[in-house]
Order: sequence, then C-alpha cells, then structure tokens
Amino acid sequence: MNNEEETQTQTIIDTKEKLDNIEINLENPQEKMLLESIKRLKNPFINISVQDVARDLKIGENMAYAIFKRDDFPSINIGRCWKICLISYILWKTQKRV
Repeated sequence: MNNEEETQTQTIIDTKEKLDNIEINLENPQEKMLLESIKRLKNPFINISVQDVARDLKIGENMAYAIFKRDDFPSINIGRCWKICLISYILWKTQKRV
C-alpha cells in the first residue's frame, strides 16, 4: 500500500438503513404513493418466484413464465428457477399500469 491509499477515507453505506429517514419531494401523486408503499415493505430486496407473480397478477403459471421471459421484465434465471427482486417487480408493475 502506498501513502495515497492509506490516506483515502472510505464511506460505508448501510443498505439496511430505514427508508423512514429519507425525505424526497415528489410532485407526482403516483410517485408519492409508490414511495410510501415501498417504505412499508419489510424487505424490498427479497427475490420472489414465478408462482408469487402469478398469484399477484391472478394469472396461470404458464402466462407468468411468459412474462418472466420478456425483455422488459427485470428477472433473472438462477439455474432452473426464475426470480425477480420485489422492488423491481413493483416498479415494473406500476410502470405497466400507468
């Protein structure tokens, strides 16, 4: 290590920090509602499955798999399992309904 690296300060960001302390001024009522609903989630970064999405959208699993394969749907394929982060799903869902 050289002296420059030793003198640099590191900033640690706590990803588990509560969203209650964040103040964002939004003019759009839809964005305000979205932010409030995200604040209420216990863990917005959990991964949900095809079955969870199918239940939420009240569709069959085959149709849910078709949605997971779409280019505009932010899902990932882990082995043979399709997953999506809950917050990504909520954002996708609200954008598609507007």
